[in-house]
Amino acid sequence: MEETPMSDAEIASASIRVAQQGAVRTITLNRPAALNSLTREMLAAWLDALEQAAADPAVRALVITGAGRAFCAGQDLADPAVAPADGANVAHADLGRVIEDSYRPLVLRLRSMPVPVVAAVNGVAAGAGANLALAADIVLAAESASFIQAFSKIGLVPDSGGTWLLPRLVGRARAFGLAMLAEKLGAREAESIGLIWKCVPDAALAREAETLAQRLAAMPVRALVAMRGAIDDAAHLTLDAALMREAALQRALGHAHDYLEGVDAFRRKRAPIFTDR
Repeated sequence: MEETPMSDAEIASASIRVAQQGAVRTITLNRPAALNSLTREMLAAWLDALEQAAADPAVRALVITGAGRAFCAGQDLADPAVAPADGANVAHADLGRVIEDSYRPLVLRLRSMPVPVVAAVNGVAAGAGANLALAADIVLAAESASFIQAFSKIGLVPDSGGTWLLPRLVGRARAFGLAMLAEKLGAREAESIGLIWKCVPDAALAREAETLAQRLAAMPVRALVAMRGAIDDAAHLTLDAALMREAALQRALGHAHDYLEGVDAFRRKRAPIFTDR
């Protein structure tokens, strides 16, 4: 199936490319000369692309990747929004405001998309770039890719959800090691410790990500999204509360089209056609 670029009106910025193939939309970070490092304008464009995908019923799965040899090198430190001022009498940039205005809404939108999100990490993912990749539902990485929690190198703490994501993905001990030491973690090791879903050969990454996204798009998307919320929330629930949450979700999903379709397809030994979103 031919990939369909979005119209100029649908592309918020040249720093973000958006394309559609069937029910899968792909968002590509597109500042390859700067290793796709993030500026305030680029963050706004990325969020806008996510909002458009969330609002479009034709989208049933989302892929996020980077152009060139990097996924995302994190925040562009030359961006005036974050660059420290020169001179003792000049006010410094308010990094907290940058997080609140740009990164927080982007992470929350990624974690609340009404469709499954796949990150295809094609190269280095550093700092905020690493944590934004890890915010996806499923992370694939090329063998040459790497993940770096680079924050301690510049006197900061992990952001973009890093303090929340890392211990949930790899446990407290590994989270501390990754965050404090800021060592490069190769994709193969990232897979072995459970930081990501799978490491694949470089040449196979795009194909693997597209195949996975198309598979997810054909699945009961509403149930997959409910699954994400239930698993995330269960980390701070008691067992009884988690059981009650499961009951509430099954009650709602049990009245939806996809459950009826799935059961009917199972009984008739045919392939189901899921449509709920």
